[in-house]
Amino acid sequence: MQPDRVASAPSTVLGRQLGEELRGMRERAGLSTSAVADALDCTKGKISRIENGRSPVRTPDLTAMLHLYGVEDPSVHERLAELARTANKRRRGSGWWNEYGDVLADTYRDFIALEAVASSVRTFQSQMIPALLQTPDYARALTAAGRRWKQAAEIEQFVTVRLMRQQRLTADPPLSLSVVLAEGALRQQIGGPAVMRDQLEHLVHAASMPNVSVRVVPFSVGAHASMAGPYVILGFPSEAAMDVVLLDNPSGSMWLEGTTEVETYVELWNDVCTKALPAAESLELITSIEEPDR
Repeated sequence: MQPDRVASAPSTVLGRQLGEELRGMRERAGLSTSAVADALDCTKGKISRIENGRSPVRTPDLTAMLHLYGVEDPSVHERLAELARTANKRRRGSGWWNEYGDVLADTYRDFIALEAVASSVRTFQSQMIPALLQTPDYARALTAAGRRWKQAAEIEQFVTVRLMRQQRLTADPPLSLSVVLAEGALRQQIGGPAVMRDQLEHLVHAASMPNVSVRVVPFSVGAHASMAGPYVILGFPSEAAMDVVLLDNPSGSMWLEGTTEVETYVELWNDVCTKALPAAESLELITSIEEPDR
């Protein structure tokens, strides 16, 4: 059994994600790395490097491996091919997100790339609305408050990236987004009353989308296990794919990919979902804050 891994180095997250899926498929097919290497007329070391995320995967090799593993579903082929292309672009420093390299940290660029091929995002946020549901003015106020970027042009670039990420919610297929918010995130006056009013209205509208769920943990719940801080869990379509967790802190971001660490956050997520109001009651609370005189 491989030890759990904490991913903090950029450029390898996507490759490891693809490699883990391919390893799982190979093992279920009952094939050794030597057998795969013989079939592809390459070295055993190449297969190991691919599965460890250390080597890029060319489309012909990926296609040959999937056929060898008995994976014939065209949607699986296309998804993994897209993941391979995205991982290779990230290694080469290409991809639309890299056009904003001056304002985006490596881990954030990796996150955007991985989000592009994820099927689901589950996130708990204690003090702010998650990026995928932020209005431009709300995102602008948050970015300016972060004090990392002082130039207006840099702030606008960062906001543009955030809005481009939101296109994932209306893509085909759309990203499934499940959000649990602490009530404080709804009451923190980011950007002032007018900005917050628009933000809460947008939140209600977004919650009406079939692929978006928004629930709130009210103040009345008291203490709960997720109070230690926000987190994001990304999930993927294949059963062989591992979830990954992103944590943010003032000094940067950290990926968690190890089984134990990811399971810890899945347990936190399941727990906080039991504390949150049902969807309809959550929307009533959001609306009451948006329109206090209603």
